[in-house]
Amino acid sequence: MVAEPDNPTFAELGVHPDIVRALSAAGIERTFAIQALTLPLALAGEDLIGQARTGMGKTLGFGVPVLQRLTLPGDGTPQALVVVPTRELCLQVTHDLTDAAKHLGVRTTAIYGGRPYESQIEALRKGVDLVIGTPGRLLDLAEQRHLVLGKVKALVLDEADEMLDLGFLPDIERILRMVPEQRQTMLFSATMPGPIITLARTFLRQPTHIRAEETDAGAVHERTRQFVYRSHSLDKPELIAKVLQADGRGLTMIFTRTKRTAQKVADDLAERGFAAAAVHGDLGQGAREQALRAFRSGKIDVLVATDVAARGIDVDDVTHVINYQTPDDEKTYVHRIGRTGRAGKTGVAITLVDWDELPRWKLISDELGLDMPEPVETYSTSKHLFADLGIPETATGRLPLAKRTRQGLAAEPEEDLGGKRGKSRSAKSTTDPGTRRSRQRRRTRGGATATASDAAASEPGGTQTSDNGGRPKRRRTRGGSKPAGEAPAAGEKSEAGTSESGERPARRRRRRRSGTPNTAETPARAD
Repeated sequence: MVAEPDNPTFAELGVHPDIVRALSAAGIERTFAIQALTLPLALAGEDLIGQARTGMGKTLGFGVPVLQRLTLPGDGTPQALVVVPTRELCLQVTHDLTDAAKHLGVRTTAIYGGRPYESQIEALRKGVDLVIGTPGRLLDLAEQRHLVLGKVKALVLDEADEMLDLGFLPDIERILRMVPEQRQTMLFSATMPGPIITLARTFLRQPTHIRAEETDAGAVHERTRQFVYRSHSLDKPELIAKVLQADGRGLTMIFTRTKRTAQKVADDLAERGFAAAAVHGDLGQGAREQALRAFRSGKIDVLVATDVAARGIDVDDVTHVINYQTPDDEKTYVHRIGRTGRAGKTGVAITLVDWDELPRWKLISDELGLDMPEPVETYSTSKHLFADLGIPETATGRLPLAKRTRQGLAAEPEEDLGGKRGKSRSAKSTTDPGTRRSRQRRRTRGGATATASDAAASEPGGTQTSDNGGRPKRRRTRGGSKPAGEAPAAGEKSEAGTSESGERPARRRRRRRSGTPNTAETPARAD
């Protein structure tokens, strides 16, 4: 979606001059469709429901009214709360609103999981006007009395349908019951499933429903060229490596269905010379933020992500989107390819369909009316692949050294947040073998223990005591006898007596050393 020349400017809609100045510095003057529709109502303090897909400018649609209606300077208690489904979207919204409010003196903080509590609690204690956060961490801090919601005058629920999909709806309802009833509430969602409609009817007061486009208009992205190829899983790495050498390719996002595949694809591309990194749930928050910063700054130009981790990643300069694996449904497909062809620019969306994914792809194609139910069989050497995407004929499966101009992920420092850093699951067992067993098995050879500590016990005159001070350990002697004159320890059973139930019968017979009477043997006694 692009701001049309006849769309009103932010100044014409009555936005505060300091906000207008900050937006102008970022090159934003005219409103997008969703902004032009929401700003007049939101600035007047009315409740509203905004329905629009990702990338249409919803953040400023609710962010500008929230900033403008704050009482400044505040007393340090949050006056506005924005709830988002994912950490990445939390960071993106915080960045956008901080830039828009840089001339207002608004204190803004982001509250989300994966980071230590201490820094976030400290920020709240210092005083804050606007809080942007994810449901789980917001609820934790609110229940611990660190986050005070009693003075919230404006509440925003962004990407409400995504929060429903992630199971956050009960948390959202608990948060809504913590804020004052007299407030302005704005709900934004790409779709309006039943539970979201019920939520809006329960917690919003006579909201105005704004739809910036037709319900199915987001299914076909007019500025995005879509290609679908039937590809074998073993050939996909080579095929992707050649696609990434297409003419005019800029920032690229590759989507996978699993975390393991995302990491595997990123590692393979890095080995082939591409500046690539992965974002998925198995990475620590510090590593995820490191990859996102490197992608936005251009230090890497390929980001491999799962669907959940990619929610909230908002980068305007993405030229190519590659579906390494077929999406689960048409909604996911639209969400993925919506990352390119934004802000009036053109984009390319490529979907690779394996043989076992054909039924799922046919459903997506039929639902969206793409008229591509049978993708053409394609390999990394297929001529039509090179022709469709503008790949040089000399391209191979590795990026030439002369084109490796990106700094790479290592150039972006990783912030140590004290969380997981990608260690192997077996790291603990390899570094601390003593934690796996409470005792060590002893193996014997020829009646003598094999461990060095027991070597003395196997010789005549050697003794062995129990480690825990209890019953002495059973001693084994050469030839089955003890030195003459040695009396058994108190409570020790005779080796010549009846064996325990676990002893083999053959063990009862012992040979005496030649010339040495077995004077130490005593009759067996029952335990």
